[in-house]
Amino acid sequence: MTVTRSRRSVPDRARKRAIRALAAQLGVAYSVAARLLESRGQISTGPLVDEHRAWMFAAREQRTFHSRVSDTRLAADLPLGRAAHLVRRFPPLRATNLYAGEGRETILSMLYAVLLHESPQLFPPRDELAWAAELGEETAVDYSCSGLDRAARLLLDQERWRLWARVDTALTAGSTSADRHIRDAAISLGHELRSTSLRGSIDGARQTLDAVLVETFGGDAPGTRVPAGIITAVVWSSEGPPTGYQATATDHVGAV
Repeated sequence: MTVTRSRRSVPDRARKRAIRALAAQLGVAYSVAARLLESRGQISTGPLVDEHRAWMFAAREQRTFHSRVSDTRLAADLPLGRAAHLVRRFPPLRATNLYAGEGRETILSMLYAVLLHESPQLFPPRDELAWAAELGEETAVDYSCSGLDRAARLLLDQERWRLWARVDTALTAGSTSADRHIRDAAISLGHELRSTSLRGSIDGARQTLDAVLVETFGGDAPGTRVPAGIITAVVWSSEGPPTGYQATATDHVGAV
């Protein structure tokens, strides 16, 4: 008896060839290339497509364990290191003003400095952070820092003049700290506060914290296309998942 085997459809074979070609071109795993190719076809919902940003994410997925541990050690270094880690992890979304601003890292560092001064109990124990960092998993450090990250995010919901006053007070106090790590960070950030305009980076700092928090608590990050438009900010309460979103109806969010 002759058995006729059905062949895969032509579109399916073409898709698999395209995935293999993209994987070879980028030097990434087949599964990563498949997600990238799928993202290019997302039109009605899902993240805004930025191929350069997607390739950066794909490259991060291919890091060696040593590289991952280096990143998580940075993510656990407060106040400066975690700010630097988050800015690298969530790069600007090109052709928009999402995750934008050269001062994002400085603002995030200042927020952590305020919390270090006002609410040191929010900071995870150093041995806990050190243990999480050695796992080489960002999510482990994110979990340990989730309360701190949320408090930093909520600071950005207050009036700007109040925020800058609290930043100035925290940096002034930190500049005389007996802890050299805190003192050096406060002095450096104090110079940035007095010499650099940070206004254009506040929204980007807010979106960066939104992005890391939704990875921990669920929800959609800024830059996600939803029926109402493009998410530009996430609304948080003192605990739990997001309570709402702010969105714009245009695909060109603050395009420059």
